[in-house]
Amino acid sequence: MSADLPDDTPGRDRSSRGGPQPHTSLLRRPAAAPLASLAVLGAGAAYLWGTNPHEPGHWLPRCPFNWLTGQLCPACGATRMCYDILHGDFVAAFHDNAVLFLLGLPLTLFLYGRWVTEGLRGRKYHPAIGLRGQAAIIGVALTWAVVRNAAM
Repeated sequence: MSADLPDDTPGRDRSSRGGPQPHTSLLRRPAAAPLASLAVLGAGAAYLWGTNPHEPGHWLPRCPFNWLTGQLCPACGATRMCYDILHGDFVAAFHDNAVLFLLGLPLTLFLYGRWVTEGLRGRKYHPAIGLRGQAAIIGVALTWAVVRNAAM
């Protein structure tokens, strides 16, 4: 019965015809998400380049944990660290958040690079962190928060 339907009938399976196939959206391709995030990161870096978070009065969000408790969270200083890295001041970046600079930044760059590489090769990349890895990350973050707040 479906053989009697015209070609433009909704619900008709067009894959059996020899004509052009529907185009796959660019957003569904594996490289689209990493490349789009690169554009967003670039825009954020461009804004941060001219906005010094070391000086008050700029429109930059405050850490909600710090705002509520007055304590430093494990990621406090990350915006200042990124600003310092953009300006080539790696000593100041280390001073802003040493653990993120030494551990978080290399891990993030590796995972992001792998995501982009796999996307450009036409493959999806879904990193999975096991329970031991999650426990290690949480343990390092909590230890870092305690150590840096004790030093205040």
